[in-house]
Amino acid sequence: MSNHFRNFALWVVIALLLIALFQLFQNPGQRTNTSDISFSQFLTEVRQGNVRAVTIQQRDITGTYNSGGRFSTYAPEGANNYIDTLDSQGVTIRAEPPNDGISIWGILATWFPMLLILGIWLFLMRQMQGGGAGKAMGFGKSKAKLLNEAHGRVLFEDVAGVDEAKEDLQEIVDFLKDPSRFQKLGGKIPRGVLLVGPPGTGKTLLARAIAGEANVPFFSISGSDFVEMFVGVGASRVRDMFEQAKKNAPCIIFIDEIDAVGRHRGAGLGGGNDEREQTLNQLLVEMDGFEANEGIILIAATNRPDVLDPALLRPGRFDRQIVVPNPDLVGREKILKVHVRKVPLAPDVNLKVLARGTPGFAGADLANLVNEAALLAARRNKRLVTHQEFEDAKDKVMMGAERRTLVMSEDEKKLTAYHEAGHALVALHMPASDPIHKATIIPRGRALGMVMRLPESDRVSLSRAKCKADLAVAMGGRVAEELIFGHEKVTSGASGDIKMATKLARAMATQFGMSDELGPLLYGENEEEVFLGHSVARNQNVSEKTQEAVDREVKRFVNEGYETALAVIKTNLDDLHTVAKGLLEYETLTGDEIRDLLKGKPPVRESADDDSPPRASTVPPTGAHKPRPPANEGGWEPQPS
Repeated sequence: MSNHFRNFALWVVIALLLIALFQLFQNPGQRTNTSDISFSQFLTEVRQGNVRAVTIQQRDITGTYNSGGRFSTYAPEGANNYIDTLDSQGVTIRAEPPNDGISIWGILATWFPMLLILGIWLFLMRQMQGGGAGKAMGFGKSKAKLLNEAHGRVLFEDVAGVDEAKEDLQEIVDFLKDPSRFQKLGGKIPRGVLLVGPPGTGKTLLARAIAGEANVPFFSISGSDFVEMFVGVGASRVRDMFEQAKKNAPCIIFIDEIDAVGRHRGAGLGGGNDEREQTLNQLLVEMDGFEANEGIILIAATNRPDVLDPALLRPGRFDRQIVVPNPDLVGREKILKVHVRKVPLAPDVNLKVLARGTPGFAGADLANLVNEAALLAARRNKRLVTHQEFEDAKDKVMMGAERRTLVMSEDEKKLTAYHEAGHALVALHMPASDPIHKATIIPRGRALGMVMRLPESDRVSLSRAKCKADLAVAMGGRVAEELIFGHEKVTSGASGDIKMATKLARAMATQFGMSDELGPLLYGENEEEVFLGHSVARNQNVSEKTQEAVDREVKRFVNEGYETALAVIKTNLDDLHTVAKGLLEYETLTGDEIRDLLKGKPPVRESADDDSPPRASTVPPTGAHKPRPPANEGGWEPQPS
């Protein structure tokens, strides 16, 4: 029921209620003063001249006395001569036709309270079911939405950057188009396919592309749509969803975020009566139970495969697990080509350069990058999106929006400039460090300044030299503050660097096997507990003696980075002053401009043709986005200073 129809029905009910009340209670004072008299008394009052007017309806007589009072009586059958008596006394006579039936208003007044109560009950029942299936008792109806070509058909050509995943899924498309090709050789199509990958890599888009390529019905639902407060509702919805799918077979059912309902059983409260576990049990039966659902392919997506129940992942249910990773350089270029189809580009836009400068970006990140560039071009009143808009949008996505309205004192600017110059100088002198993309003292996001580095190519692992270089670069800001402003003038600006360095050093000691004292062993994964509103990390799988050794190694790694940064900056103190003065003058420097400054060549600036601040004449080098951790890095993610 639409909101417009519901509002209209409500006003109709209110209007009918008002009319019924008006008809029922109009002239209440006159109705209560009416008295019933006998017919003989009525004739007596007429002969005495006390009656002013009467109304005759068949044998019902109502009238009004000269004094204003009202009366009613009933004439006997055959008594018609009283009309002459009324006429002779000058009484006003009014005749009305007979009443053929009961008044509609009387019926409405009698039944309206019952109808009103029934309507309120139906409304409350619809609200309680959460708009499920359009029926008052439709709690157990599935919320799966059936999509087809009318809702926008997606093909494999619309999904880029995941070529390996598309090859694995092409077999499902071929089976849906021609099942006999596989069945005549005894082959069976997988009942379930689990798409695993980080957020934003295109898992949902891949599922829609399978349905678009095969041109079959596509049911889409979220894992959270199965879970309700009433036990048994989720299982009922699973049954109803598969019943709908059987009627449209062959078809595809896509469950997004299946970890909401498919978590390991027994891990939560409630035991076997838990609503989520009942829903999972029904899903297991429907996928591979006593009766097989032929022609129904279940595709699910999650970024947490480690929490799924083992019974859900066994062959016969989710036979295949397809990893949808972040795209590589070639994949990012293809994704950018898909997203810029409707964007008017200037001739200087090079998508390969943009792809090289965005390592670790997922498909959703690249779509956001293109959208931000288009918005920037529109704000600058340009007809085409140029390379500069993409560079500015990339800086905004990676480092945050500029906060030029933040007022900083000269001392704070100077301290920030030397802090960032320390990071940049150490990065230039560490061969294993990533190249500098950009250094700025303009506040962006939550940082007052930052030095961004970008790898020259996609990285899938970290070397020991790279880790030590990152530790030295992280300590460069604190070292520069101490050397220039003194030990007592050190600020809290290096807190983010210290946090990143400690996290990396702990990963080197406990996960990467880079400690000579601890050896190539995994020393228990840190488990976080919530205690008094704070997250407390503890290590349950090591002894106190081993934990002390781990802490010593973490401190040693960080101190080595500190000593390395101290040696580099002391040796190149003049270069530190040069970079800091350049940052104070230009506020933002690219990696090439920093290297030119150290060679005595100042950067050349030109005014932009819009209201944006002046920019460098050279295109910033492909370099530095905040790197995303590879799968074997233990979750470490370096943060900009």
